[in-house]
Amino acid sequence: MCDRDHSAEDQERYQAQGLITRKQFGILLAAGVAMLLPKVANAVGVAESDVSVTTPDGTADCYFVHPSTGAAPGVLMWPDIFGLRPAFRQMGHRLAESGYSVLVVNPFYRTRKAPTSPQGAATPIQQLLPLARTLNETTQVTDAKAFVGWLDQQPSVARSRKIGTQGYCMGGPMAFRTAFAVPDRVGAVASFHGGNGLVTTMPDSPHLQAAMSHAQFLIAIAQNDDKQASTEKTVMKETFAKADLPAEIEVYAAMHGWCPPDSGVYNEPLAEKAWSRLLALYGKALA
Repeated sequence: MCDRDHSAEDQERYQAQGLITRKQFGILLAAGVAMLLPKVANAVGVAESDVSVTTPDGTADCYFVHPSTGAAPGVLMWPDIFGLRPAFRQMGHRLAESGYSVLVVNPFYRTRKAPTSPQGAATPIQQLLPLARTLNETTQVTDAKAFVGWLDQQPSVARSRKIGTQGYCMGGPMAFRTAFAVPDRVGAVASFHGGNGLVTTMPDSPHLQAAMSHAQFLIAIAQNDDKQASTEKTVMKETFAKADLPAEIEVYAAMHGWCPPDSGVYNEPLAEKAWSRLLALYGKALA
């Protein structure tokens, strides 16, 4: 991916000029500068493209990246409220280099094409809340079916292996509902700083719907989210244990939003820990 090479050069130039540190570099994504994520050991060559996926409500603009040769397990990636942008393209690209065929979606396609946050992760949340309010349980389920169905039509996706799905912030509940929507295809679900949307008091709570699947789970919780809703991790542990579904649930000593590299609270060591646990999950569940 071109942005990966350019970001290395940009980072070296800015650091040499004393303008920015590596930790701060992710903030520049809002200005169109890509963050250099850690390299993938034994990375495979990948192919990438912007694609259009037909859904019951229209056409979703998405980013698809996969190993250049052969068929690999499919992964559906749901971004946070800031949507499909350079940071998530790089995250998808990196996952593909680890051997997965990754579809990164624009969940707001009904309203606006990506990029939906004009300043990346520096965009004020208040500007994006109207977009988030256009989505609900029904749209999440119908979109999940459409996106998984699209993945299964791609030659680069191994139909003989389960699909994984991962979500960040508001994407966490969407990943949960993907397992509910397509239980026979989804084998692994990961939520990173899913906030307080994973567990609700409603009968269609994402955690209850996800427990009706056949998946394995990784749930990485931000410390400030846990402070606001300290019982949710216990509720999820009990729910998934009752359903006999493997679930790794951990509170990370990081703030909500710590995983995307353009986030103002990006925490590289803990983001890398969460990433390594994701690869471990996919290595088991999608093998």
